[in-house]
This record gives sequence, C-alpha cells and structure tokens, in this order.
Amino acid sequence: MFNPLKGLGDLKAMRDQAMAIQKELSGQFLTINRNGYEIQITGDQKVQYIKDQSGQNLDGLVEAINEAIKKSQEEAAKKLATMSGGLGGLLK
Repeated sequence: MFNPLKGLGDLKAMRDQAMAIQKELSGQFLTINRNGYEIQITGDQKVQYIKDQSGQNLDGLVEAINEAIKKSQEEAAKKLATMSGGLGGLLK
C-alpha cells in the first residue's frame, strides 16, 4: 500500500543530512593569499576576514561581500523552490 507520509520522512532525513553538512562546512576554513590580500572564508561561504598588504583588516568590505553572498543564496533558494513544486519550504 502507498504511504504518502513516507516521503515526508525522506525529506526530513535529507534536510537533517544537509544541516549536518552545513555545520561541518562552517567549521572549515580556507585562507588564500593573492595579489597582496589575505582572505579567510569558511566552507559555507562566509568571509571571516580580508587583510591588505599592511595587515589592516577590511571589515567593511567583508560585510559587503557576505551580504552579497547571502542575497545570491536567497535568490538561488527561491529558484530551487519553484523547481521543486513548492516543496522547498519543507526543506528549510
């Protein structure tokens, strides 16, 4: 017999797995040195700091970049939600 609620359990398991991966990624750090700048970013795409050649932190730039990344991720989530036939809200 078909159980329509089984799909919800599968969605919850997928959501839980995605959240675990996101938590793991947030604890990973990548540091890049290029063109006189040192940038550290987490695995979940949050810029931690940007330093110029003198070692000065560019906090305003970090905030602007993180806001841009957040907005682009929100737009991507909206597009994916329309593709999933409205199931996107269940995955939040």
